[in-house]
Amino acid sequence: MDLRLYNSLTRQTETFVPLDPNRVTMYVCGPTVYNYVHIGNARPPVVFGVLANLLRRRYGGVVYARNITDVDDKINRAAAELGVPIATITERYAAAYREDMAALGVEPPDIEPHATAHIPQIIAMIERLIASGHAYAAEGHVLFAVATYPDYGRLSRRDPEEMLAGARVEVAPYKRDPGDFVLWKPSTPDLPGWDSPWGRGRPGWHIECSAMSATHLGETIDIHAGGVDLQFPHHENEIAQSTCAHGGKTFARYWLHNGMLTFGGAKMAKSVGNIQRVHDLVRQHPPEALRYALLSAHYRQPLDWSDALIEQSVRTLDRLYGTLRDLGDVEAGTPVVPEAVEAALCDDLNTPAALAELARIAGEARKAGSADDRRRLKAELLGAGQLLGLLRQDPAEWFGRGVSRDDDSRIQALVDERAAAKKARDFARADAIRDELAAQGIILEDTPQGVRWRRAG
Repeated sequence: MDLRLYNSLTRQTETFVPLDPNRVTMYVCGPTVYNYVHIGNARPPVVFGVLANLLRRRYGGVVYARNITDVDDKINRAAAELGVPIATITERYAAAYREDMAALGVEPPDIEPHATAHIPQIIAMIERLIASGHAYAAEGHVLFAVATYPDYGRLSRRDPEEMLAGARVEVAPYKRDPGDFVLWKPSTPDLPGWDSPWGRGRPGWHIECSAMSATHLGETIDIHAGGVDLQFPHHENEIAQSTCAHGGKTFARYWLHNGMLTFGGAKMAKSVGNIQRVHDLVRQHPPEALRYALLSAHYRQPLDWSDALIEQSVRTLDRLYGTLRDLGDVEAGTPVVPEAVEAALCDDLNTPAALAELARIAGEARKAGSADDRRRLKAELLGAGQLLGLLRQDPAEWFGRGVSRDDDSRIQALVDERAAAKKARDFARADAIRDELAAQGIILEDTPQGVRWRRAG
């Protein structure tokens, strides 16, 4: 079956054909490490990590790069506020990012380039742009001349006049055109900086990704992915500077963008103040449930984040792990990826359809009578989970997660609610709670002191 992906550049779903099937290249924009990331920032590494798994399954070799932006004005401000060296901020939050992504089941990329380790390549790319007439130096800055690239705006479908109108706000006097963007800027003695032909300074954000991508993946890559909020100006600027620096070569052949997370209907963003940090969430909830929640909607659609979504994901995983626990005595052998699950993911990463298929397989497994069917379905359940980054724990480990006081309190609250429902003769609600607890591996026992609960196994 073909892998078909929606290309944001052409606005069409296209059959994916790599330049070199033995070396498929993908670049995903990573974090700017000045604080803990919010759950919306985790959506690209989770969903495009699934894509990386799928590509590895289908092709001979994959080179997947996800960068770390470790030079940025936000980092400078964070370091100044705390009175610590900039490296203290970047190292702390880069490590936290890796730890939080690992908790969500995100496998590390093949390459994790840091912007500060690529200053020579950035300077060389800027020099090529100046030499070819696409950039110019002015007052210690170097700027890309947008007018020299006729296709500017093609990715985001923004009207040139609209882009210029937005850029005219607080136009810097050294710009030839309001839409020109910074490739290099001067640094004062208290800021990080590197020697360059234009004086001591630091790179602009956009040029960093272009230089890192070219260094590790080549001048033309197969897939570039990231959040839809990066489409303009970041990805638009990447296309312009990369294409012009490489003599008109295509920069990225397929552009993939994930939708934003909302919270209570509003876009989740630090500037709005409605963020939920991954660092906190993985300590409050089972991390695998957070991963499941991020995969529960199609990646191109918005996803409304809520406690209810997390709880639903926990209950679903309870059922799936409960099925695996019931199949504990079955030797499944090598996990097998079901054709329907792979077909769903080949249909523009349709993770909701893949998760529905996972639930269907689990349902069949619970009803299977023959030993052969139980072996086959367990192998398919594990294979589907493997491709999605789910069901990697032992069921006892999953159900034993409640060693935390928070989870104990949640279970006790349900037990108390069930007792109250029985007292009020609301037997339907009492039975529903009992079934919910049973799915989580919680056994209820009547004692002279009242109902007690324990975990199975």
